[in-house]
Amino acid sequence: MSFRGFKKQINKANQFFSEKIFNAEGTKLDEEFKELEKQTDATAVTVEHLQAKTKEFLHPNPAARMKVFAQSSYQKVRGQGKTTKYPQPEYSLGDVMLKGGTDLGEDSNFGVALVDFGEAMKQLGEYKDDLDISVMTDFIDPLHQLLTKDIKEVMQHRKKLSGRRLDYDCKKRKQTSGKNITDDEIRIAEEKFEESRELSESGMVNLLDNDVEQVSQLLSFANAMETYHKQCIEKLTELQRDLEDRVGHASSNPRPKRQIAKATFSEDSDDGEQPAEDGGSGEPCARALYDFEPENEGELGFNDGQIITLTNRIDENWLEGEVDGNSGYFPSNYVEILVDLP
Repeated sequence: MSFRGFKKQINKANQFFSEKIFNAEGTKLDEEFKELEKQTDATAVTVEHLQAKTKEFLHPNPAARMKVFAQSSYQKVRGQGKTTKYPQPEYSLGDVMLKGGTDLGEDSNFGVALVDFGEAMKQLGEYKDDLDISVMTDFIDPLHQLLTKDIKEVMQHRKKLSGRRLDYDCKKRKQTSGKNITDDEIRIAEEKFEESRELSESGMVNLLDNDVEQVSQLLSFANAMETYHKQCIEKLTELQRDLEDRVGHASSNPRPKRQIAKATFSEDSDDGEQPAEDGGSGEPCARALYDFEPENEGELGFNDGQIITLTNRIDENWLEGEVDGNSGYFPSNYVEILVDLP
């Protein structure tokens, strides 16, 4: 920094503290200019927040968002044109459905329906990718350009205006107090101040008067959202029809009932005579189809395959019985009735 520039910085600091501490008078800008400043500041804050929140709207997972940003930055540094896509949750859910449907096979109505749904979810993920690209290109990128170029340029003019105003007022104050400040120095400082004021004002006016561009960008955002939701509705409507057909087909073509073979014990087994599954007494009993872990007091726990002696039917969903010296109630859909209660 030259001595002249250093001296100017001293003048600005001097005037700043004189105004803040000693209430020295400074050149006042008119109310119209102050209103322009207010609107410009509001525009800058709005654009910055809008850009950030739109990215969050498109990519709500912060960890995934940061990962995509890091990978894209790395690829950009390496000169790779390919960009990393955000991992849309529709893809993840679609993959799970497709795998489950494939594992169940074509003979399973549930499996075939899962495949249909999984393919639809993958398509919805592609629609979301298209939305991302459209909103990024037609809305977020123009906002970024506005913030980093137009608004930044206006803010730089205003910053320079503030510095030149302080320098101009400092020289006027010093001349008034008898310091060695010439009229020529005052005139030059005033000219620079007026130049910055005009540049700042014209920049703010242009920024605020061209807000039709921002409205057009909002329209592009709305159009992209409309296209995305229309595509989703069309795909989901198609999926609904397919699932309704699947329900009708399954209802009209029920699977044949499978015969479950009941185990019996041979009278000449190695361990001697064994009781039948009902204990050989003909008393009401049931065989456990699954393990049941009691969660509440009074419930009866048992393991898959155990024979439970039935003592009472509480209602259509619950039975009461005994096993291994314990008694309690349990859900009826966990057992197969061998000998029903009278």
